[in-house]
Parts: sequence; structure tokens; C-alpha cells
Amino acid sequence: MSDAYLAISNFMDQGGNVLYLIAALTFLMWTMIFERMWYFQAEHGNVIRHASQAWEERPERRSWSAHQIRDALISEASDKITGSLPLIQTCVMLCPLLGLLGTVTGMITVFDAMATQGGNARSMAAGVSQATIPTMSGMVASLSGVLGSTFIKRKVDFEVELFEDHLTTDH
Repeated sequence: MSDAYLAISNFMDQGGNVLYLIAALTFLMWTMIFERMWYFQAEHGNVIRHASQAWEERPERRSWSAHQIRDALISEASDKITGSLPLIQTCVMLCPLLGLLGTVTGMITVFDAMATQGGNARSMAAGVSQATIPTMSGMVASLSGVLGSTFIKRKVDFEVELFEDHLTTDH
């Protein structure tokens, strides 16, 4: 266990402070992805059941006002189904940008080493490492988030369409 901690600590030190931001953003992103998965397992049925029941209790479903109520029920359910998906997608897009921020800060370290030590290869190596590790980390975090957010997006789209089709206007 301590070997893993030392390896992670060494990796974070080599990549610079931006890696902590990428790690926090990745943790937040995956927490929200797991929350959406939990929602579909535990809460989704209740949301659909409640909205369907409200619609089925209506005595008529063909008037203009009935269609407005149907649209409102669909909109409310859609908001609950979608949940934090837009924020998840924002996190996916921010990960590579934070990686680029780490690249810039690492290159500043390289240029500083070149200016102060005349291009000493050993001092420049730390800056190059600090420039490449955040870029790689941001891309890996983003790719993992793309997988999770694509799964959630497909599930959201399917469930919203299914719910719209479930609320019939007959009667």
C-alpha cells in the first residue's frame, strides 16, 4: 500500500500542481457519473411512476390544456432524468484544458531553467516532465469521462423518449 502511495505521490510531484486540479475534477466527474447510474437503478422508476400516475388520473387528455400539462410533465421528468449530465460533459471538456495549462506551466519551468542555467539538460528534464505529464493526465481523464458521459447520455435520451411515448393522448 505504501508503494502505491509513493508512486502516486512521485507522479503528482513530477506533474506539478495542475495534476491536483485534474485529479479533483476527475473525481467530481466520476462521482456525478456514478450518481446518474445510481439514479437509474434506484430513483428513476419512482419519477416515471409519479409522472405517469399524474397523467393517467386526468379525465381527459385531448384538449390544448391537457397537452400543455403533458408537456410540463415530460419537461419535469426530463430535467430529473438528465440531472447533472451537462455538468459531467463540462468536466469532460475541462480535463484536456487543465492538461494544457499544466503544459504551459511546465514549459515556463523549462524556459526558466534555460535562462538561469544555460540549457542544463538535467534541470530542463524536470520541466519537460512537468509539461508532458499533465497533458497526458488531462487526456486520459477526459477519455474516461467520454466513455461514462456517452453511456449516460444514451440512457437519458432513451428514457426521455420512452417516457414521451408512454404518455398517451387517448381517452
